Amino acid sequence: MYQKNYSNRYRNTSRRPNRFGFKRRGSSGGSRNSSIDISKYINRNPEETLELAFIPSVNINDLAVDEKLKYNIQRKGYTQLTPIQDKAIPLIMNGRDLIGIANTGTGKTAAFLIPLINKVYLNKQEKVLIIAPTRELAQQINAEFRSLSQGLNIYSTLCIGGTNMYSQRRDLGRPHNFLICTPGRIKDVAERKWINLSMYNNIVVDEVDRMFDMGFQKDIRIILGQLPTARQTLFFSATVSDNIEALIKSFLNTPEKVSINQKISSVNIMQDIIRTDSAHKKIDVLHDILIKPEYTKVLIFIKTKWSLNEVEKELIDRGFKVASIHGNKTQGARQRSLSIFKENRTQILLATDIAARGLDINNVSHVINYDQPATYNDYIHRIGRTGRGNNKGVALTFI
Repeated sequence: MYQKNYSNRYRNTSRRPNRFGFKRRGSSGGSRNSSIDISKYINRNPEETLELAFIPSVNINDLAVDEKLKYNIQRKGYTQLTPIQDKAIPLIMNGRDLIGIANTGTGKTAAFLIPLINKVYLNKQEKVLIIAPTRELAQQINAEFRSLSQGLNIYSTLCIGGTNMYSQRRDLGRPHNFLICTPGRIKDVAERKWINLSMYNNIVVDEVDRMFDMGFQKDIRIILGQLPTARQTLFFSATVSDNIEALIKSFLNTPEKVSINQKISSVNIMQDIIRTDSAHKKIDVLHDILIKPEYTKVLIFIKTKWSLNEVEKELIDRGFKVASIHGNKTQGARQRSLSIFKENRTQILLATDIAARGLDINNVSHVINYDQPATYNDYIHRIGRTGRGNNKGVALTFI
């Protein structure tokens, strides 16, 4: 990561460019957020919260799934089931409706894909609809599906915004048992009669709290209303508030609830705060952090698209190679930025909260909250981009 020597360039704030000297209306500046107790951002010894080492009740070798699927699971390097997989997979295989709650990075996607792939393999008349709140998460689920279903003659179709509608219509006409989508696009194609949702007798709603936060509650109701009454319904998320849980239970039939202890699932993330006495100095502090050698792959969260663009310009001016993702970018541009970061062609990715949910990016060493999140749930989702699986990670929040 090459950068010019700017460590002291703007220590005198009178020389700072105007874009760091004022706040545009609607921008938080990232300096204050009274809704979250800052002590929640601090956990310097996360290993101390670890309780008993988890021992799955079922070995992967003993899973009651087809041998080809079992081979695909093992080929991906899975050595044992995670807690959410261990508890959820048997329930799903028994046909139960489910509310699954676990932090990001704990294997929720495989927890629903493994039993549903096996279900479809045994009966090709089964059809599965999977809804994700963002295009990136839908693409990620589709990639995981393809790796787990190799050699099983089971196919998926991706139905997301930002793609050509008539190419989408062609894709929907191809044989598939899994339809992986975002809510707005699937509602649109269903209204155009390009797809018959009554054929899908299994549904997964992933990141359900984020879905409702983004205003998709009405769309989800409309979509579920077009599915057959006799169906298997699975809701997954990292957090589910009491009012959301009461709401989603209306969509399920006597569901089982699986909830994984948050402390155990975030045990790999050291969390701390960075204090700055003014918004002017934040960019200098960020610069001094990013030049340290241990910051090998850094995801930086910024509250608004405008602020993100300003920080991106400044970091580029200081010699850093940076990629960014936010809602105003086209789908192609967002995907290119993610690919550059995933493939280690840049060590820094700037993001608004669009990237906080569900994305599985390997080996993120640090998450930096340049602006504080709006809620503690948002914080949990943000920091879940690091410390995934058995890896260690660090989460830092500017105060």
